[in-house]
Amino acid sequence: MRGSNMAEHITTSTRVVRNTNKQAYRPLKADVCVVGAGIAGMSAALQASKLGRSVILVDSQPALGGQAVNSIIATFCGMFSNGTHGYQFTYGIADDILNALSRQEKALHYRHGPSTTVVYYDEVALGRWVEESVMAANITPVLGAMLLNVHVKGTRIESIDLMTRYGGVRVEADSFIDASGDAALLWQAGFACREPETQKVFGTQMVVLENINEDAQPNRKEIGARMKERGEQYGLLRQEGLGFNIPGSGIAAMNMTHIETPLDPIEASAKALIGKDQAARAVDFLKQEFPDCFGQSRIRSFGLPGIRQTRWIVGRHHLTVEELRAGKKFDDAIGRTAWPIELHDHSDGHHWIVFDEDHVHYIPLGSLVPAECTNAVAAGRCIDADSAALSSVRVMGPCIAMGMAAAHAVDLANGGSVHEIDMAQMRERTRDNVEKKTYRWDEKELASVVTV
Repeated sequence: MRGSNMAEHITTSTRVVRNTNKQAYRPLKADVCVVGAGIAGMSAALQASKLGRSVILVDSQPALGGQAVNSIIATFCGMFSNGTHGYQFTYGIADDILNALSRQEKALHYRHGPSTTVVYYDEVALGRWVEESVMAANITPVLGAMLLNVHVKGTRIESIDLMTRYGGVRVEADSFIDASGDAALLWQAGFACREPETQKVFGTQMVVLENINEDAQPNRKEIGARMKERGEQYGLLRQEGLGFNIPGSGIAAMNMTHIETPLDPIEASAKALIGKDQAARAVDFLKQEFPDCFGQSRIRSFGLPGIRQTRWIVGRHHLTVEELRAGKKFDDAIGRTAWPIELHDHSDGHHWIVFDEDHVHYIPLGSLVPAECTNAVAAGRCIDADSAALSSVRVMGPCIAMGMAAAHAVDLANGGSVHEIDMAQMRERTRDNVEKKTYRWDEKELASVVTV
């Protein structure tokens, strides 16, 4: 298009607008409102939709997927029993994810270690699956939404006020699921919550490197030994590190940092910058100390700050580390795992307390149900447990099971009290995630012994 013809198609008109109602909230209403769109919240929303419920899914980030996508955790942990080729613990939404990503080239990789199986995934592929699934389920997302107010009447949450950069939203729902990670919904509602009494729990700033030489990739012990020896010269606080990569991709997600994750808004912002600085220093360390593998690599992306444990609910049941060690099977069990107790309570490293190959421990519904609230359920890393017990059950596999269980609980409550649901039906609905044992490996793979 040239000359005078182009001028005919240029639009120059504008209009003047003014905000004359600064307190206005756009109203939304649904059967279920899920606060938090990470792995637990996404699982809850999809399961509630499968049960025929209208669902609103809220997250403070402008994208779905929570830490699983945006902090680039890069591994599904706690999804299989212990041993080199364990059986699967969590089904349902977990099957949907594993099957979908398995069909994509270099989107999923099963790593069989001496103690358990973890699954490496491509965060871009997972993010697209989450977005497509939410759209297909007709779930209403409200993204980039900060929780301002929670309106409570007696023991029930009636509505929540959110603020986005485009204006306010008020969400009314019969039931709520707090999958915020920090118990933000129940905290803002004024219900009792827990925080670590003494020890901090450090988070992680992940960084993704591309163009690595996989043939020269050092193992965890080699990286850790060199960090202890030379890390101080690079200004590194953590003295251990590891990477996750899908073979043949030339990409590695590096877990090399420990950062504080305070709940104070100003301190949290400052620590986020420190976390990126630590991750950048770690990349410099890798390039200098392991040039054959990382010398030609470049940073593809930094994840958002990865948060492990900050604040969680006071539930009907306080899950304890003694119950985990004993493998106590609760009458209201809704999920299981055998993931180690994972203590990130000091800046330079972490401690693992591992379990035997035949060990299983369980998550009771009572740890998801707030003691003081009758129409909300928690899921993910904000359920009720002591600090050590929570460190084992807050990983991705059991978080999917918790999200599904939360959806079933509010569905069975049907707008009433989650404290008074039919437990026989609840046990039937969650049976697979408590009892089922299936393997994803063919006979040849099951017969192999892998000790990577």
